[in-house]
Amino acid sequence: MQDAHSHSAISQSPVWQALQEQAAQLKRRRLADLFAGDPQRASDFSLELPQFLLDFSKNHIDRSVFVNLLRLAEEAGLDQWRADLFAGEPINVTEGRPVLHPALRGGLAEDLEIGGVSVTGGVEAELQRLKELVVLLHNGALTGCSGKRITDVVNLGVGGSHLGPQTAIEALRAYRKGDVAVHFVSNVDGAQLTDVLVGLDAESTLFIVSSKTFTTSETMTNARSALKWLQRAAPDEAVEVLLQRHFVGVTASPEKAQQFGILPERTYRFWDWVGGRYSLWSVIGLPIAIACGFENFRALLDGAADMDHHFREAPFAQNAPVIMALLSVWYCTFMGYPAHAVLPYDQALHMLPAYLQQADMESNGKSTNRAGVEVDYATGPLIWGQTGINGQHAFYQYLHQSPEVVPADFIGSVTAGHDLEGHHEILLANMFAQSQALMNGVDAESVGRELAAKGLSQEEIKRLTPFKVHRGGKPSNTILLKELDPRSLGGLIALYEHKIFVQGVILQIYSFDQWGVELGKGLASKLEPKLAAADLADEDDSTAQLIEYYRRNKCGAVTPTELPEVEVAESAGEQA
Repeated sequence: MQDAHSHSAISQSPVWQALQEQAAQLKRRRLADLFAGDPQRASDFSLELPQFLLDFSKNHIDRSVFVNLLRLAEEAGLDQWRADLFAGEPINVTEGRPVLHPALRGGLAEDLEIGGVSVTGGVEAELQRLKELVVLLHNGALTGCSGKRITDVVNLGVGGSHLGPQTAIEALRAYRKGDVAVHFVSNVDGAQLTDVLVGLDAESTLFIVSSKTFTTSETMTNARSALKWLQRAAPDEAVEVLLQRHFVGVTASPEKAQQFGILPERTYRFWDWVGGRYSLWSVIGLPIAIACGFENFRALLDGAADMDHHFREAPFAQNAPVIMALLSVWYCTFMGYPAHAVLPYDQALHMLPAYLQQADMESNGKSTNRAGVEVDYATGPLIWGQTGINGQHAFYQYLHQSPEVVPADFIGSVTAGHDLEGHHEILLANMFAQSQALMNGVDAESVGRELAAKGLSQEEIKRLTPFKVHRGGKPSNTILLKELDPRSLGGLIALYEHKIFVQGVILQIYSFDQWGVELGKGLASKLEPKLAAADLADEDDSTAQLIEYYRRNKCGAVTPTELPEVEVAESAGEQA
């Protein structure tokens, strides 16, 4: 693996300096003029892979900039870092771990051993165990304490332990099985757990406790409350039996799951070389396999492995993750555009912006380079967005006419996920139109002609024109899937994973730790007992004031809502 301290600051390199100069020049050029001067631009700045078309032609780059961006990737040592990733080198340097989520989906070029154990063998063994559980669930053979079949599964997890699986299940709505319902609880705010449990039959409910460490405060608090809910439903059952029959553990710390009371055969393992936000490919994806069937979960993994192979083998100039990463660095670091919008034109992908927000911002929201020195440039962008049609009636006004420039990813599919006539054509027409409008805008002359055609006077035209001008020049990528299915979804998510990795390599930061997450969690654990009673002298004035206000008003507050009463069917064999 590369020595993290053997590099010079990339921001001092000639290619970096050249890109800074080009950024200043490109800001003065219109996107429409770039197309006018290059008849081959659309085809040359596009990449077609088996599952989708990536059109990056509506970006503020020319061929010279593209060449320099590719040189930047080479000078950053991307070839070696990519090789180190797939070879299992400890590229998560601050935690001394490899980063091997590609191994979870068969994405390595060859098997590795860690601690004398085959990585692929361990992954496949856990997947087979997971498959057996899923088959039992769908066959109705998995039962709770009373003998009733499990019909509802509640996943208790936060961060990567819920966001990845829930995003995938929502995206694969057309592939869901109907016999077992999957629910998610991520928030320690008891309102979410209470709402999810309303209407569920405790006798036929299974809880998945998903936590890498099995010490995550939010998740374990929800797990203990779920156990209390079960106890109220079955007061005569021993706690040990409830834990054994109604709980599954998914963790990198199986011994802690078993200390909690979950059976070893109901504990599913992943490893510390799997980052939480990259863990949906592991047994953390159990909810996906339950909701959509194991065969579709396997297809999801296969699609991600396809992208792993593409990322490993394709030259940089035809490498989709590399191209998208270079464009992100170009805009955030060189052009000075600090935000990036993710705009899916597919209702099934409505959670994708939130998923990518975590994946990107938790990875590259850093200000220290690999030498431990504060960077002198912007790193990862702020990621935000939502489904396109809803966004058009919310924040697209900002995208079009604000002085700020927000590069965007438009994501859609050729094939509709439904059979309603006419809907999909309207959806795609809007997606194509919005990227076109952001690129071209509308100048004053065009506005004047439009208003004149409507019969307005010259005085009215002059008054209204400034308000209707769109300056354009707003860049975007378009990812057009052939179809949103398990395989293409796997490829899409893996595309962004590798993009984020490449960004980090170029910016010389470590993308796989998240110390900023740990800081707040540590402070919260110290403050929690002070909400009841403790000396606040060592707290800052603002925090002390907030705690004192909480203490004063807690006594008069409305009694919190209890977990819902459990309706126990008269017949132990009756299905909910």
